[in-house]
Parts: sequence; structure tokens; C-alpha cells
Amino acid sequence: MTQAPPPPLHHRLRRMVGRDPNQAHRAATPLELLYDLTFVVAFSQAGSQAAHLLELGHFGSAAIAFAFAVFAICWAWINYSWLASAYDNDGVFLRIATMVQMLGVLVLALGLPEFFESIDEGHHVDNAVVIAGYVVMRVSTIALWLRIAHDDPSARRTAHGYAISLGVIQVAWVAMIFVDPPLVVALGLMFVLGVCEMIVPLFAERRGGETPWHPHHIAERYSLLVIITLGEIVLGTILAISAVVEEQQWSTEAAGVALGGTLLVFGLWWSYFTVPSGRLLAAYRSRSYVWGYGHIVVFGSLAATGAGLHVAANAIAGEAHITDVEALLTIAVPVAVFLAMLFLLYSYLLRRFDPFHLVIFVASLAVLALAVLAVAGGASLPAGILIAAFSPVVVVVAFETIGHRHQAEALREVLPD
Repeated sequence: MTQAPPPPLHHRLRRMVGRDPNQAHRAATPLELLYDLTFVVAFSQAGSQAAHLLELGHFGSAAIAFAFAVFAICWAWINYSWLASAYDNDGVFLRIATMVQMLGVLVLALGLPEFFESIDEGHHVDNAVVIAGYVVMRVSTIALWLRIAHDDPSARRTAHGYAISLGVIQVAWVAMIFVDPPLVVALGLMFVLGVCEMIVPLFAERRGGETPWHPHHIAERYSLLVIITLGEIVLGTILAISAVVEEQQWSTEAAGVALGGTLLVFGLWWSYFTVPSGRLLAAYRSRSYVWGYGHIVVFGSLAATGAGLHVAANAIAGEAHITDVEALLTIAVPVAVFLAMLFLLYSYLLRRFDPFHLVIFVASLAVLALAVLAVAGGASLPAGILIAAFSPVVVVVAFETIGHRHQAEALREVLPD
């Protein structure tokens, strides 16, 4: 039996045609991992800017600016990742287009301070640099779709649908820079354009056919970005520990923050990986849209948790202008949002409602409420962080003791033989 020839060592122009969606052992490529590194910077910048507004007590402007920033960051990543899952050929064109996307991410990140500040001031939105970075990423994506349309006749209608739709929307984004409408109008237009961006995949693939994305590869790509956003929580933990040490040297509270932050990030990680996304997406590809879009909330809530720990660090150091209870809420609320979205996505993929999951979710929320009540009753903020960290632990323990049997039974019912 002859062996297949090894892949070429050089990277030249290669035809971008659909890959096998059932390819065995498909994994993230080194290029995709390099691409993801730029999002460390973007999430960190968004988190630090949100933390600055939160510690001033400007909760509304922080939430609005952070939501728009996270959408811009995540949406460009999502589009690239699904395209690469279907058409990645590791050719020079794809590599250069990816480099252009990385440049766009960095430009977007550089524009976030002015973007957050302008929303906080409330007059207009200083989004020129953010839009410029975003459009650079999207133009790179358009170039890839045009290349696919040229190389793969079977995907031409779909690729043209993507390229033309995205091109029209990017013109509208650029127009916003020059029109510079008042704050409320600008936010409304940004929301509408964001919705239009989310409709493009539905329109293009319904018009021309589905792209051959790989379900296990996509599940891995999303899990890798989850790990990147969890890094923001690790960074926030370091800042909180440093704040405690500066105030009182090494102490039981410093150790508590270290344990709490580590336990929190580990519990959130473990909770996320209880969902067998790859297996379910392979069986039910039509459920990918809600699952993929819902992850914007997952990524945002994890990044917001890291921002909350930044706020807690400043509160411990006495530099924040909010109470300890408010500082703890900047951690507890995004953790609650993450767990809620995780349960919703899990139930959606399975198309099953298990009352046991509701019990677990309520119990995890009860732990967060206990942490807030403890701080309101006089406990220290580090103690509150430690208590809150047990919220995802409740999910992990419940799954490992009882929940895994519920999941196995559900998978036997819903997965085809």
C-alpha cells in the first residue's frame, strides 16, 4: 500500500476550496494560534478601560462601551474562524490576509481608550480608530471570500454573498466616521450595523449553500478563545493579590485572594468544558448559529470578570470610588451571566430541559448572592472574592457527581447511532 506524499514545505498561492468537514483529527493550526494572540491585547484593553469606568461608578457607560467593544472583537474573530475552518489551505494568500487581520485587531485595540472616554462623556462617539481597525479586519475577510469565489465554483454564490454584503456594510461603517452623529444616534446606528453583520452569514449561506466547516475544529477554536479570555481573570487575580500585599504585606487575605482567583478561573474553565459541543455540532449543524453567536456573551462575560477583578484590586488599594459591595458585584454579575449562558447553550444544543440543571444554576447563583451579602454585612472584599469563587465549583461538583450521568443519558437519546 503506497503512502500519501508529504505536504509541500513551501507556502505558495494555493486554491482555496472547501475542506472535508469530516476530516479526522482536525486541529487548530499554528497560524490560528498566532492569530488568537492578538486578541489577548484586545480583550485586555477593553477590560482595563471598562475597569477604569467601573471603579469611578460609571456603570452605564462602562457596560455600553464594553458591549460594543466585545462585539467588534468577537465578531471579526468568529467570521475568520468559521471561514478558516472551511477553507484553510495554509497558503501564502491566507497567511498574508491573516497578518492583515492581526494588524486590524491591534489598531482596534489602540482606539478603545478614546472610544470608552467619549461614551463616558456622553456627547459623541470617538470611534474613528476602532472602526478603522475593524474595517481592516473585514476587508481582509472580504479578500478571502473573493479568493474562494475565484477558486471554488461550488462555493461561488455563497462567497459572493459574503463579500458583497460585507463590503456594503463596511462602507456604512466608514461613513459613520465622517458623519459623526450625536451619541444616541451613533449608538443606534452601531447597533443596527452590528445586527446587519450578524445577518450576513444567514443570508449568504441560505442563498448559496452552507460552507464545509468542521464541527470539532470549530468547537476547539471557541474553547481556545475561552482560555484566552480566562487569562484576563488570571491577570485580574494578580492585580488583586498585589493590592492586598501592598496594603498589609502577605497575609491570610492575600492568600485568600490568590486561592479565590485561581479557584474562580479553574472552576469557570472546568464548567465550560463539561459541554460536549463538538459532538453535538457534528450531529446538528443547524444549531451552530445560535451556539456560535451566543458565545459572544460567553467571551464578554469572562473578559468582564477579569475587569471586575481589576476593579476589586483598585478597591482594595483604596483607589476606587465605589463601595466594596459594588466592587464585588463587578465580579459576581459577569460570573452569573457566564453560567446562565453556558446552561442556555447546553440546553439549546441538546434541545432538552433537565430540572437538575436548573437546581445547579440556582445553587451557583446562591453562592454569588452569599458572597455579596457577606461583604454587605462587614466581611472584607478579599473574603467576598473567595466565597464567590465557589460558584462555578458548585457546577463542577454537581456535574462530576451526578450531572455526568444525566448528560450521558441525554446524549444517548439525542445523538444518532
